[in-house]
Amino acid sequence: MQDLRGKWVTVAGLGRFGGGTAVARWLVAQGARVLVTDQASPEKLAESVKQLEGLPIEYRLGEHRDEDFTRADLVVASPAIPPTNPYLRAARAADVPVTTEIRLFIERCPAATVLGVTGTKGKSTTTAMLGEILKRRFTTWVGGNIGHSLLADLDKISKSDLVVLELSSFMLEHLAELHWSPRVAVVTMVASDHLDWHGSRQAYIEAKKTIVRFQRPDDFAVLNEEDPGSWALRTQTQARVVAFGTKDRRPLELILPGKHNQSNAQAAFAAAYVLGIGRDDVEEALRAFPGLPHRLQLVHEQNGVRYFNDSIATIPEAAIAALESFSPKRVIQIVGGYDKGLPLVAMCNALVERAKAVLCIGATGAMIAETLSASADARAAAVYRCGDLATAVGMAKRIATPRDVVLLSPGCASYDQFVNFEQRGDTFARLVRGQA
Repeated sequence: MQDLRGKWVTVAGLGRFGGGTAVARWLVAQGARVLVTDQASPEKLAESVKQLEGLPIEYRLGEHRDEDFTRADLVVASPAIPPTNPYLRAARAADVPVTTEIRLFIERCPAATVLGVTGTKGKSTTTAMLGEILKRRFTTWVGGNIGHSLLADLDKISKSDLVVLELSSFMLEHLAELHWSPRVAVVTMVASDHLDWHGSRQAYIEAKKTIVRFQRPDDFAVLNEEDPGSWALRTQTQARVVAFGTKDRRPLELILPGKHNQSNAQAAFAAAYVLGIGRDDVEEALRAFPGLPHRLQLVHEQNGVRYFNDSIATIPEAAIAALESFSPKRVIQIVGGYDKGLPLVAMCNALVERAKAVLCIGATGAMIAETLSASADARAAAVYRCGDLATAVGMAKRIATPRDVVLLSPGCASYDQFVNFEQRGDTFARLVRGQA
């Protein structure tokens, strides 16, 4: 494990929402000489830079320079930067090691038991549920892709503590070189996503395999037997396979709607069970679990109409799951956004069958509207070409009647009109409350 005191470390990717701030602050505390570089402009990164105010950090914003990567002692890359990035390749060609925040943590984590959660969808909710369950019995730390770096907590974590990490495909891709998998691995489901980053569906799946690939025979792989992508990973691990699902299992009592949330809860239950936690403790922990922002989050209710923010639904499968969480022909669903090249036919078929109305926005909106309008089904949903979110919310308020659900579950990424899905969801919440 590398001693960082006095080393020149380049942090590649600060992020507009401070993604690199935690690792930069930790590196300074370790005595490293830190340079932060990001191709975004200083104006766009002002809020992130402000979080590091007063620290001895050098900045290179609005550009990257080869020498910052090739002359450093270490490069710490944002997980959003693919390993094929030319600057990371230049660093490796110059024999400069490249790492990530999550790898720095895992290399130093003193806890004997780490639980890792991944999946195309459901990983954040499952991670949060698992943390809620475990903290009633153990000292538990929750971090990773869920938005909290645990680097600053390393000196507080003991060997007997439990660590629960949400692990994205980006993180797992970077972790593959470490030949590490968690003691308990949970895979909620595996579909196609981030193909622009990974290059192909197979490369994406290969990254996901990292979570089970290096497990030992006394570890546990908690896999969804109802999802072919998750269940297929049972052949990729030496660990004991633990199946979870919703079929033929007693439902857990939740306030969150949707079969997919029941599946997330069953995943958390299965992972907790292998550590000796029984059903009663699990149900007590989950009974009042409110869910996470942007994940089927009830954000407003007026005149008998409920408004749900499911902006996290950036793939068609997630939008279908959200739609199926409510009664047929009661949902007015807002769909569309950035085009990631994913097939939308299944989502359109589900909307025809179950939605009351569909409000189409963003770059894929016209294509979705055309597909839906071509349906010969007399009971097909009404289709509105709204273009943007504000127009869609205005239309939803006009056509909604008591007992209807207005659902933002786009099935597409947000990058055509928003910085990220969080901004899209926050904007939706303000619009439906009349605050924007």
